[in-house]
Amino acid sequence: MSDTIEIPLNNVNEWLNKETTPIVEPLRAEAKKLLEDMQSKLGDLLEACDKLLDDAEKEMAKGSRKTYRRAKALQKIAGKFSDLIEEVNIPKEINGKTLSQTSEQIEKALKTIGIERAKWFRAIAPYFIMSRRRFDFSLKRVDDSFKNFTDFLSDNYSKAETAEGISSRVEELNNFVTELRKFEKSKEARKHQKELLEKKMEKSHQALQKIQSKDEVVELAQLNKRIEELTQSVKHELRHLQKPLLKFQTLVNNPGYSLLPEATTKLDEYLTAPFNALATEKAGYPLLKTILQKIDSALDNKKMKLKPSRMRKAKDQIAYIVSKTALLSLQNDCSEALSKKRELSTSGAISESRDERADVQERLKALETRKKLLEARDARFKKEHNETRIRVQKQKKALEKTVFDLSGKDVRLVFE
Repeated sequence: MSDTIEIPLNNVNEWLNKETTPIVEPLRAEAKKLLEDMQSKLGDLLEACDKLLDDAEKEMAKGSRKTYRRAKALQKIAGKFSDLIEEVNIPKEINGKTLSQTSEQIEKALKTIGIERAKWFRAIAPYFIMSRRRFDFSLKRVDDSFKNFTDFLSDNYSKAETAEGISSRVEELNNFVTELRKFEKSKEARKHQKELLEKKMEKSHQALQKIQSKDEVVELAQLNKRIEELTQSVKHELRHLQKPLLKFQTLVNNPGYSLLPEATTKLDEYLTAPFNALATEKAGYPLLKTILQKIDSALDNKKMKLKPSRMRKAKDQIAYIVSKTALLSLQNDCSEALSKKRELSTSGAISESRDERADVQERLKALETRKKLLEARDARFKKEHNETRIRVQKQKKALEKTVFDLSGKDVRLVFE
């Protein structure tokens, strides 16, 4: 095999034109010769149509009842044949496209003529025998010439047509190469955009970390953690009273078990927010004691049903809380923690830090949204980029093979 020749894509048309001219030009010359023969045969057929028209008009002029209608039909069909033949356009420029268009045009005309001839010539028989024979002879010659023309197009001219089509294929490949370069350029821009976005996000995280490391914020975070621990402690101390408190809610409106509005509200609070309920009680948690005493009475009077084990644990815990100072220390810790949180939360430093943090978090959220959108676009971009790259390589290889088939030379296309 000969050495590989590297040719810039933009120069392949000029190079291939020089290589294929010795092949293409003789084929075009042969195509032109066949078209000229076709044109000559169509001219003879047109003269045969004129003869049919002349004979028809002469017979119509005689006014014979026997032949007038047949002559009228012949005049009409001969005129239609003439129109079809005259509409055939023989091209001056010879190439695959014009030859194909001409072939389609002639095929359509001959098909219509054949159908109409078979339909009307039988109706006209046995009159106008000589002119009809002359027409059939000319039509047969046109059919033979057309067959030679179409056989040449399919068997011989295909190589020339392939060479003619190179230009459009090169242009198409050029367009895809341009698109691929745009993708590659856009890839760098997107990478830079992503890096800038990540830097902004890093700065926002650092700003957020700086806010959260302030003394007041750290103290508030520690206090919130302490409150969480105290909340668990309160729940633990009241763990055996959850069921009785819940059941007692249905009894508070019954005689003997009613509560003052303040105690009713506190009952609900001990079920939903036990830490706040205990922390906001007066010292010694009198409302809780009142509620528990009512529950103890309801249990004794069997107004509330509990399993024996639950009953025993509930009554023990009620006695422990009501008769002793079981929750005093815990209540003091809860009240102190809640008071410190309220005081710290309303301070100027915390308010300022809260506003700063809200601004930073809002910016960070917007940056994260932009990042997700950018990543989604990048996924589509990568898919389209890859498809274009594959298309370029596929068309490049196909074009190189076509060039080899036409020139017999191993050519590698180069993108400048």
